Amino acid sequence: MTHFLKKALIDFRANGFLNLITIITISLSILIVSVFMLFFENTGRIIESWNQGGRAMIYLKKDFSMEMLPQLKAKINALGDIDEMIYVSKAQALDTLKKDMAFQTTFLKTLRENPLPDALEIKLRSYNSIQKVQTLAERIKKIDMVDDIEYGQGWLGKFLKIFKLFKITGYAMCSLFFLIALFITANTVRLAFYSRKLEVEIMRLVGASETFIRAPFYIEGIIQGFLGGILGLGALLITFWMVSSGITQSLASYVYFDIRFLSIKMMIFILFGSTFLGWFGCYLSLKQILK
Repeated sequence: MTHFLKKALIDFRANGFLNLITIITISLSILIVSVFMLFFENTGRIIESWNQGGRAMIYLKKDFSMEMLPQLKAKINALGDIDEMIYVSKAQALDTLKKDMAFQTTFLKTLRENPLPDALEIKLRSYNSIQKVQTLAERIKKIDMVDDIEYGQGWLGKFLKIFKLFKITGYAMCSLFFLIALFITANTVRLAFYSRKLEVEIMRLVGASETFIRAPFYIEGIIQGFLGGILGLGALLITFWMVSSGITQSLASYVYFDIRFLSIKMMIFILFGSTFLGWFGCYLSLKQILK
């Protein structure tokens, strides 16, 4: 094994330019794939956190009274999948609005009466799809004491559609860059083989096994894939630090924006994939050459 590794490193240095081009190509492919994986991980985490405790606001009709509250809670609980219910009177809602809009107190002082309705904030249990949330919301809205229900259906539905479209595009782009990297890796191995063609023929004449001939090329492909993966993840990490810090500083005053880098599990998976890419490109090339 040590002999094969030394031989692979010698060949690696001898074809330095070709190997550098291959590593850069693999790293660019891994960078593109990692960007999509980073987006999918963060977006999936946001959707999962919403599904595991989504909140909805039920707005009640004007003729609602506190005496109706137990009956309303019983009807909503009968529908199932409700984790928590909090009654918010229109007076409480107005106080909260005044605190949130402290800079516009003049406008609020001109109000002659409270325009806000009584409401019931509910916490939903885990859901697998937006369709289940919509079904439950429609059933709650049919209750005679309920005027309307808001659970972010507008933005969430559009967001999920965009996410699905982006996911399909991401898979297509990842596949394209994977094929490009595979093609260049295979051609690099082919060129390296032809530069050693005479040496390979001599080894065959003296009885060298196919494993003895192929092993250095496979190790070289594995090194290319691994270094390409490291370089791609490194470029993503640097970009992530620069971009995420800028986004956090820009939006910190408005919303809580939590962006996380790829998980350890995902990084290991990407490194394994890039290493396999280098090996597989070598395998395809040698399969055609050494028939």
